[in-house]
Amino acid sequence: MLKYRRILLKLSGESLAGAEGYGIDVKMLDRYAEEIKRALELGAEIALVIGGGNIFRGVSAAAENMDRVQADHMGMLATVINALAFQDALERNGIYTRLMSAIKMEQVAEPFIRRRAIRHLEKGRVVIFGAGTGNPYFTTDTAASLRAVEIEADVIIKGTRVDGVYDSDPEKNPAAEMFSNISYLDVLRQNLRVMDLTAITLCRENQLPIVVMNMNRDHNFARLLNGEPVGTLVHSSPEQDQG
Repeated sequence: MLKYRRILLKLSGESLAGAEGYGIDVKMLDRYAEEIKRALELGAEIALVIGGGNIFRGVSAAAENMDRVQADHMGMLATVINALAFQDALERNGIYTRLMSAIKMEQVAEPFIRRRAIRHLEKGRVVIFGAGTGNPYFTTDTAASLRAVEIEADVIIKGTRVDGVYDSDPEKNPAAEMFSNISYLDVLRQNLRVMDLTAITLCRENQLPIVVMNMNRDHNFARLLNGEPVGTLVHSSPEQDQG
């Protein structure tokens, strides 16, 4: 029996860039598609949200005096480009998909309709959510949390290039210690930047667990679904959440 059946997988745009650090690396797409295929074969239902930072980051552009709303809309379009690339990789691996966009673009994606998204998942299709929430000032982390709540996901899995949540950046501090589990409130208090404040708050209010894990380790996704201890679980602490 799977530990989690309906999953919202959140990947950063940078994770698609590979060693180059920008653009889209087809080898990375294929690697992730293979991991998702293994999870589907176990019986999981999977939805995806992908960032756009490998192509365009609205926050960075706004810091350079570009209008924030305009920059965020450009960032949303970047997520759709990544979603189309990921859709292609999945379908080349024999996986049925649907791409749903929060911004209308009927030629390439369906509009997001909650009941339709759930039906696609029930039919075994991977649903890719593009264009964030469709609104400026909200990140793809927040979009992932919102969509996960809407489709009644059992968990958000945040795929990263590190093994979990650490007390400091493990890529800069070799002595950084990893948490096996941590509460939402402790993530916020320690400013651990698992996801942004809005996303963490939304998950906490809806008791939606988050697992942060390394997507670049072979079979990690399947191992997690089979109940093995993988990554860091971010969850509710009854003592802290009272009142």
